[in-house]
Amino acid sequence: MKIAVIQMGTTADKSRNLKKAVIFIRQAIARRARLILLPEVFVFRGGIRAGKDARAVAETVPGESLKPLMALAKKHKIFILAGSIYEKAAGMDKAYNTSVLIDDHGAIKAKYRKIHLFEAILGNKRVREADCFAAGHKAVMARVEEFKLGLSICYDLRFPGMYRKYAVLGAHAVCVPSAFTHETGKAHWEVLLRARAIENRCYILAPNQVGKSGKGARHYGHSMVVGPWGEILAMAPGNKEEIIYAQLNLNDIKAARQKLPALM
Repeated sequence: MKIAVIQMGTTADKSRNLKKAVIFIRQAIARRARLILLPEVFVFRGGIRAGKDARAVAETVPGESLKPLMALAKKHKIFILAGSIYEKAAGMDKAYNTSVLIDDHGAIKAKYRKIHLFEAILGNKRVREADCFAAGHKAVMARVEEFKLGLSICYDLRFPGMYRKYAVLGAHAVCVPSAFTHETGKAHWEVLLRARAIENRCYILAPNQVGKSGKGARHYGHSMVVGPWGEILAMAPGNKEEIIYAQLNLNDIKAARQKLPALM
């Protein structure tokens, strides 16, 4: 199965971001990609001020950001991973960070709410997503043709137990749409992606943000597809928007698991 991983530099202009995402998806369709993946917060990446921005742009699922993607998926018979959007959380003064898989009929196939919320001290600034977002509580898997996909988002990558759970449940690939910062990305992005692939003998599909956010945070780029032996199959640069492509093959997973049957 041919996949396309889209690296975007999303801004605080929601309408412009959505139009850009649609353009990239159309380019991937022209290259005959069957599964197309967008990064975390692909439709809005502004300055989060006590959660006000997140709540202001939060949507229901499906909402204004997903419906155009659903129409594209239906028309062209493709699968689209809407990396993540801000989803309204009923009864709470916060939003969910939610990844949505759209199937080739244009329907919502699966919805995953980010479980592990980012927290770090970068320089003299403390970043704590729990101040703005509600955490999800459920790991989610879905099928894309013959492939079983596990869904995760960004900071989840640092929790290997989640990925092992997906492997035990039969996942052939895990999606990691992200907005990894430059500082943490430079130190840990490739290492963690390859480790999760090696540990679980599965593909890791990781579209990342690039450039600066509305509040000045710099993101790492280097979107990546990692094979089940830990090999990098495709990688984007760290300084521009780009689409990378790769071919997924179930036989490669089988071969990697036979060579090192640690999962058994």
